[in-house]
Amino acid sequence: MRRTPVALTALALLAPLSACAGTAAAGDGATVTVTVGYQSRTINTVTAGTLLRSLGSFEKQLNALHDGHTYKVVWQDYATGAPITAQMTAGKTDIGSMGDFPLLINAARGRQLGRPTRLVSVTGYNLRGGLNTIMTAPGSPLSSLAGLKGRKVSTSIGSAADGTLVRALRRAGLDPDEDIHKLNQQPAVGASALVAGSADALSQFVAWPGLLAFQGKAKALYDGAQLNLPTFHGVTAREDFAKKRPAVLEAFLKAQAEATAYLNAHPVDAAEKVAKATGLPAEVVYLYNGAHGIATFDPALKPELVSALKQDVAVLKDAGLTGDIDVDAFVDDRYARRALGAAYAKSLAAVPPPAVSEAWDRGATRTRAFATPKELLAYVAAHRSGVRAAYVPDATTGTLWFADRAVWGADGDALLPFVAPATAQAYLGAHPGASAVSYGQALEQAS
Repeated sequence: MRRTPVALTALALLAPLSACAGTAAAGDGATVTVTVGYQSRTINTVTAGTLLRSLGSFEKQLNALHDGHTYKVVWQDYATGAPITAQMTAGKTDIGSMGDFPLLINAARGRQLGRPTRLVSVTGYNLRGGLNTIMTAPGSPLSSLAGLKGRKVSTSIGSAADGTLVRALRRAGLDPDEDIHKLNQQPAVGASALVAGSADALSQFVAWPGLLAFQGKAKALYDGAQLNLPTFHGVTAREDFAKKRPAVLEAFLKAQAEATAYLNAHPVDAAEKVAKATGLPAEVVYLYNGAHGIATFDPALKPELVSALKQDVAVLKDAGLTGDIDVDAFVDDRYARRALGAAYAKSLAAVPPPAVSEAWDRGATRTRAFATPKELLAYVAAHRSGVRAAYVPDATTGTLWFADRAVWGADGDALLPFVAPATAQAYLGAHPGASAVSYGQALEQAS
């Protein structure tokens, strides 16, 4: 299958770039080092990190500058956005990718420390917020956020996942500061705490929820898409670097667009490449980055994403992590517009593909699409040993999830999947005659 967002032409991507005005004169053979901070396992940043690096697209674009410089790219891999911001404000990293909340902290710290940064493009986004999920242990009795009162919840403070936790708790009538015991932990530490039982729940970003669910180590308690607020990751660059070497930044953005086009045209192969580079299961990568995955990839700074960023400021201010942030001054799409030309407008107008059920057969280089979850289940039931992974969209939020990890309901002839029990309960309560069924029962009904 192929996702069908904006088509970026090869000619636009590979067009020569104008030379940048660096400290060395063109033709003097000076070596220019460009340092890129990225998060290899935060897989909706792959078009600015893991996949981009594996394709060698940035290096190719730099070689096409022909401005007399020799370029060396240094890739620095981190678990979260915070250390990338620290390196950028120290003048040691030029370009970085991170989530929306860390991006705002990046803007605030940069301005505070006299190293202002600019948000120059987007990597992966979800217009409803489905990139963040609150998880519990497989045997946990918890079925709603109300059950978290008085319990230990792990998250990474200042991350998009923390933002989801705060907002979700408030909507559930809980005070995120008073009603839970929040554990500020790195994603890997929090995942281990959940598995060990020292945390009752975990709120995290891509790809931790999907990974834990795939491994059978956790189940979803809350789908971030229930918030219906956009969440995204993006690319930030130091302002002084962008002004000094605009053509280098534009080369990066052209390379990012090239990686985006590759991911959208070859989602299975891209998932395999990212899996090889990160050690993540390819099935998990595809859940987020696939043809109809949770994340949509195009680089444009869409108005709805910028608007969401402005709403995020209040959450960070309430947590005492930042003061006021001038989001309009932070967002700067000039470099992407110059780099992509007419393709930028197409990217700006692109919309996410519709939610579709998919089966990934063993050994296949493309997935199979099905019109309904019931049709997918019928296929899985008939080809159990041949299906590598099966994916279904939540019946109410559209968030893709593993079919065998979803919460299932039956409504007449329809079989309906849900990421979390709360969404399932809400649907079943509103539809008399609908009932909960197990995955096994759903398979049997479909076959």
